[in-house]
Amino acid sequence: MTQVTNIPYEALEIGQQASFEKQVEERDVQLFAAVSGDNNPVHLDAAFAAETMFKERIAHGMFTGALISAAIACNLPGPGTIYLGQQLKFTRPVKLGDTLTVKLEVLEKLPKNRVRIATRVFNQDGKQVVDGEAEVLAPSAEQTVTMPPMPQVDVVVSA
Repeated sequence: MTQVTNIPYEALEIGQQASFEKQVEERDVQLFAAVSGDNNPVHLDAAFAAETMFKERIAHGMFTGALISAAIACNLPGPGTIYLGQQLKFTRPVKLGDTLTVKLEVLEKLPKNRVRIATRVFNQDGKQVVDGEAEVLAPSAEQTVTMPPMPQVDVVVSA
């Protein structure tokens, strides 16, 4: 198990950065569709997706939003952070097999432990796929927590 120490409001600095990386796999798209209820065929049906402007299946846009959430919750500011809002602009499609890097940067410290954070996501070619900004409530005290193991979920893909 991994130990993670958060960064409390008082220790956050303007310009402070963190990143989080994840490769988008078939399993991710299947699980996200099941959890979200979004079974749009552009995500799940290769023949349908081939006829779209993308020419192939793409990941759900909000999947990248979930990766931003993971980066904030686990890295900056980390455990104990509460999401207050998120603005997202999807600038490029995310394809299966892409390796995404979420880059966070503290933009502004607001009253009452609130923080504005730039939330940008890039693919393996360095091309930006998401631009955004979050507002979070940062933890008031430093805390080290033991992160539980990731749940193991079996995915059965039906034909």
